[in-house]
Amino acid sequence: MNVLVTGGAGFIGSHVADALIDAGHEVTIVDNLTTGVKENLPDKAMFIEQDICEPNIENVFKEGNFSAVYHLAAQIDVRISVRDPLYDIRVNVAGSVGLLNLARLSGVDRFIFSSTGGAIYGEQESFPASETHPANPISPYGVAKLAVEKYMYFYHNQYGMHTTALRYGNVYGPRQNPLGEAGVIAIFCHSILTGNQPYIWGDGLQTRDYVFIDDVVRANITALELDGQHVINIGTGIETDVVTLFDKLNELTGGRGFERKHRPGAEGEQRRSVIDPTLAGKVLGWSPDAGLTEGLWKTVNFFKSRAVATPNE
Repeated sequence: MNVLVTGGAGFIGSHVADALIDAGHEVTIVDNLTTGVKENLPDKAMFIEQDICEPNIENVFKEGNFSAVYHLAAQIDVRISVRDPLYDIRVNVAGSVGLLNLARLSGVDRFIFSSTGGAIYGEQESFPASETHPANPISPYGVAKLAVEKYMYFYHNQYGMHTTALRYGNVYGPRQNPLGEAGVIAIFCHSILTGNQPYIWGDGLQTRDYVFIDDVVRANITALELDGQHVINIGTGIETDVVTLFDKLNELTGGRGFERKHRPGAEGEQRRSVIDPTLAGKVLGWSPDAGLTEGLWKTVNFFKSRAVATPNE
């Protein structure tokens, strides 16, 4: 199958592109390299440096003859979405709907979207949250993801396109950017291994559902075979707080002895987030394989191979 992967130079997108190639598919990657890096690109993929919001993205579809689109390109910083919601709309809503429409016009059969299980549900009423949990996002980023899911429903209902939205928990693993807003595990690994004090925001008892990248990739590859319209959680159903992550990573990086140090928490930060993967088991035959300790160990080893000590304390 000929597949387009947007955001394929990024953390999740590059792993998905690797797996698609390993499965025998032809892969074209579109990425503007704002946050993605060329180092992540698979050798066997065709790469086009392109912003999905620019008009000439139309040429990619005209020349590509794609059967499927994996849409992972996004503005991923929740803080930016709060500070500049119009920019977030332009990238995450208008950019995504533009891709859906180009996919329809060029005869693309299926569209797989990287959504969010944490930001869409907002402050949860039940734990873990299933796909039927009320969607009350508390950030423009979450609102945008939900809006795209609704557009996907429209494109399925109106045009028969097969659409799947995968609502991820907090994805972590090799290649995650340790210098951005997203990814506390990557941030902690990088800080500890380069000799810099990591800081816990707030009391550190806020919880998230941490799901390892290899498991997320398996869900994406399996979703390629799905017909119809689907919204599916991809998580572990297990809550882990930030203090626990800090302590585990301190141990796994060789007991470097960093003390817990706290900074004021972000205003309006979601307190608890955990999603129910039961539907993924029924529809995709999927369940997470990697336990937290195993996933953290693989992530630490990746960052160890790239760490250069630059202590600031």
